[in-house]
Amino acid sequence: MPRLLRRLAVLTALLLGSGLAAASDHWVELAGERFQVEIAATEAQRARGLMYRERLEPGHGMLFIHDWFGPQAYWMKNTRIPLDILYFDEQRRLVSQHRDVPPCRTRDCPVYPSGAPARYVLELNAGEAARLGVAEGAELRFGPGIPAAAE
Repeated sequence: MPRLLRRLAVLTALLLGSGLAAASDHWVELAGERFQVEIAATEAQRARGLMYRERLEPGHGMLFIHDWFGPQAYWMKNTRIPLDILYFDEQRRLVSQHRDVPPCRTRDCPVYPSGAPARYVLELNAGEAARLGVAEGAELRFGPGIPAAAE
């Protein structure tokens, strides 16, 4: 029995390290395509974001829900994968985007501002925004269980 417990502990550690254990049944839809998303609705979750991840599975992303509607700015400190950063207003319309943002492992990482007030930020694998052809005004649809704003 101890051997089985040890194997389960190793498997759990691997899942947690890869981010798979944090996956959920939440989804968003953009340009007719559905993405499974992790929700970052607390300050701690937003601060950590996708840091230290080695990869983001295809068809997955992270949805950041901010407490306030206003200018937002993101950076890629300790982020190991290139991303598209998409900013949405309170009506979930795309107001700005930064495509193919490279990882940053230094102390002086550039900041990527929203350029317009935003409430929601969607991070996807780099290249997804171009593949989908999303432009400002594109609508982000939420699946069930995603709060309209941070509580």
